[in-house]
Amino acid sequence: MVFLVNRRNSFFLLCCLLAVSIVLAQTSKSAPKELPASAYQLVAIKVTGSQRYKPEDIAAATELQLGQTVHEDDFRGAVRVLGDSGAFSDVAFSFDYSAKGTKGEFRVKDSADFVPARFENFVWFSDHDLADQLHARIPLFHGELPIRGNLADQVSLALQAMLIEEKVEGRADYIRVGAEGGPTEAFEFSITGGPITIRDVQFRGADPNLLPLLQAAAQELNGKEYSRSTIRAAAEKKFLRFYLQRGYLKAVLGDPEAQVAKRDADETQVDVIFHPNPGAQYKLAALTLAGNKVLPTDALRPLIHTHIGDPVNVIQVEADVAALQRLYGTRGYMTAAIKTNREVDDKTLAVKYDLAISEGDIYTMGELDVHGLDSKATSQLQTDWALRTGDTYSSDYPQQFAEREEKKMPWLGDWNISIHESLNPKDKTVDVTLRYDPRN
Repeated sequence: MVFLVNRRNSFFLLCCLLAVSIVLAQTSKSAPKELPASAYQLVAIKVTGSQRYKPEDIAAATELQLGQTVHEDDFRGAVRVLGDSGAFSDVAFSFDYSAKGTKGEFRVKDSADFVPARFENFVWFSDHDLADQLHARIPLFHGELPIRGNLADQVSLALQAMLIEEKVEGRADYIRVGAEGGPTEAFEFSITGGPITIRDVQFRGADPNLLPLLQAAAQELNGKEYSRSTIRAAAEKKFLRFYLQRGYLKAVLGDPEAQVAKRDADETQVDVIFHPNPGAQYKLAALTLAGNKVLPTDALRPLIHTHIGDPVNVIQVEADVAALQRLYGTRGYMTAAIKTNREVDDKTLAVKYDLAISEGDIYTMGELDVHGLDSKATSQLQTDWALRTGDTYSSDYPQQFAEREEKKMPWLGDWNISIHESLNPKDKTVDVTLRYDPRN
């Protein structure tokens, strides 16, 4: 017998299709009217069509068991299970019976939209154990999930069962992660319950010269709530920089491992472990400036603090480019842009930088607005503001002005100040807004 199921069809159409298939199968095949009980024993399941899953995983996901007694409704139920998972866009099945038993076949088409599954704080399981246990419970789980269907719910239920077995109190749940209004980019699973805090951060195998720096940077994480995404962000921002400052362009810290160090009814403490791999060290072979006309190269070079032949300091190059940008801003070139082109030679372990400068037009002072203060203080600030309409604008002036005025009027220290610059490309002016808000 042959049956087709397409998840895009309506339930009514599906029922009609099944009914027609049954009739055709019965009229096209002369089956004996009576079969022994052994004919309904499932002896084989065949699966074809998937490029993502192994046939045995799909067979396991049908929830059919070899040796069980099966009928048409059992195969329909298996199709429904596969379809509801969201892993397949189409499922078809057929089965043959004989005195030796029943053989079933499933033909599937993989869904196109899968995204990663991320696990935030299941610290009681290593990554390997987590993957193995989830796959054992959910044969269609291999680290990614379809954006439709109930497979993510199945993972959440399996995680909950694992926590219960581990005698961990808490609730396993997930959220869809993605840009606001955009498509789902990942499923993020976490447990809510008792606090999970960081006791220590370790860098096993790290260069002894770098280890004190890494440990000092990690101190602020001690005692904080454990979150894998937070740890990864810290690794990228705070820890990796020590390697990039020393020419290790391809250094990796690896995924953080969490090991339970202390566990009681009130709290779980974990040690976070990194295994840094610095890779090869690269040296600076060249750094050139191009496109600058208003400011000569001799005026820009002193702002470059990296030297040819030294290990390339990626962090310093970024800081130097920012300093060049600020210099142009102090001269009124508010739209100046500096494009950093980097050429890496893996054979010679050399790096070349080309800083392409687009200076743009010079901007002048537009209007000044002061908000938040009384009329007397506002008038005083407007009087003290030295940049007049038409003067060449300087991007560092507003901050210098605010600091100078606070020294002149110390009570301004009780206020937060925010500085906003609005560029008017049409007339090449800059409007400045100073907003004062009382400190809480």
